[in-house]
Amino acid sequence: MVLKVSNPNNVKIYTVSGSGSRSIPDWLERRKKRVLKNDPEWTSRVELIQDFEFPEASLRIKTTRDGHFVMATGVYKPQIRVYEYSDMSMKFDRHTDSENVNFVILSDDWTKSVLLQNDRTIEFHTQGGIYYKIRVPKFGRDLVYHYPSCDLLVGASSHEVYRLNLSQGRFLNSFSTDSTMGVNVTIINPAHQLFGFGTEDGTIELWDPRSRSRIGLLAPQLPLSASSSMSLNNSLQVTAMEYRSDGLSLAVGTSTGHILLYDLRSSKPWLVKDHQYGYPIKKLSWYDDVMGDRGKSKIISADCKIMKIWDKDNGANFTSIEPNTDINDFCVVPDSGLIFVPNEGIQIGAYYIPSLGPAPRWCSFLDNLTEEMEENPQPNIYEDYKFVTRKELTSLGMDHLIGTNVLKPYMHGFFMDLQLYEKAKLIANPFAYADYRELNKELANRLLKFSEKKKDDKRQGEDSASAIVNDDAINPLKDNRFNELFTNPDFEVDENTTEYKLLHPTVCNLNGV
Repeated sequence: MVLKVSNPNNVKIYTVSGSGSRSIPDWLERRKKRVLKNDPEWTSRVELIQDFEFPEASLRIKTTRDGHFVMATGVYKPQIRVYEYSDMSMKFDRHTDSENVNFVILSDDWTKSVLLQNDRTIEFHTQGGIYYKIRVPKFGRDLVYHYPSCDLLVGASSHEVYRLNLSQGRFLNSFSTDSTMGVNVTIINPAHQLFGFGTEDGTIELWDPRSRSRIGLLAPQLPLSASSSMSLNNSLQVTAMEYRSDGLSLAVGTSTGHILLYDLRSSKPWLVKDHQYGYPIKKLSWYDDVMGDRGKSKIISADCKIMKIWDKDNGANFTSIEPNTDINDFCVVPDSGLIFVPNEGIQIGAYYIPSLGPAPRWCSFLDNLTEEMEENPQPNIYEDYKFVTRKELTSLGMDHLIGTNVLKPYMHGFFMDLQLYEKAKLIANPFAYADYRELNKELANRLLKFSEKKKDDKRQGEDSASAIVNDDAINPLKDNRFNELFTNPDFEVDENTTEYKLLHPTVCNLNGV
């Protein structure tokens, strides 16, 4: 079995499912079972959880507190799917009337859950199915459950945060914020139960559940470079928030693609991180039990294009995951390096990062599989091919080959045989050896001067014809055996390194040799 592996920032990420992993439609699998049986790529695939997918796209995903199940929502048709770790398969699926915005799991397992739907309804599900449905006055955007008071808090396109008490079965007085457009995010601090509401106005309101009053207000301020680039139609909004388990740290994601880290005892962030894509931050997560990078705590942040894992102290990038389809959500399996990523593709993404944490107990074979892949690395299937653009093909005089088997179309260019590319480049520019001086320029100049000196010495005792032959023999720039010394970047000599200075305490003057 072989997993697709990437190595951003020298951190290995194994793609278990999704983002390019092999997926065969059900109807094709039924019709061509015998053909798939002989397909080496299909037979060597790793299917961590069977049917870990949705017909069109996956929206949200969460793991249960008992560590035995994972629950996900997706489309189309709108539905819920629950997967059991012990069986590594889907336990059941259940359809709903409308798409899910977010959900919370009330029980330790999957049997009790609350779903916030995009038609202003809140659905209560039990083991037997949907138990009750209720509507909220405005379209909901996020929800969270407060266990001590049995209050379900719903942020919506209103200045109010609706409070539905599940013990009494009725709405209580709402929390009235200063927002004029709506509340995007609702979170609860796991240490001291402090409520946090992120608004569309770009503010963060902190409420005490005991007094039901606001005790703090944060107004995130971005650097001047980011603020000046914001347009009037792209005002700052709070789109994601997450408390740390220590009770004092807060991560805030904005609509401009920035993450701000706060200590609740200060009104100024200690770190501002730019995601570089400009898309709204969709989710944040603190990760403290890191195995690699000397155990430094990390933050996982995601927008629709990329998921980044970085250091909470200085913002240094640890690694990143960039699926082929847009990201909708993510969930880290507790105490492990396995991450589930719902996206706009059919399969739910599953990525294993050994440097982040070990494999979960229910799939401990992942550790053995990755160790075996380390011992027997697979060759790169593209190492004998060269990627060229249409413009480069025209410069080589090979644009007439477009549409033939010689060129394999890929994205905005083509793959072609590496040897054919080198021959075509040599024909198109026979004096290309002069360009070799761009690599190891100093070495090339010394060799040329040395060659000229030898040529002058030999002309004194030999005829001009033999001098030319001998000159070709002593000039490495014209010898095919030494071409890579001046063309391959791997052979470039860096004279500023400590190793070079130790080996060459004095620079040799080849003119005096």
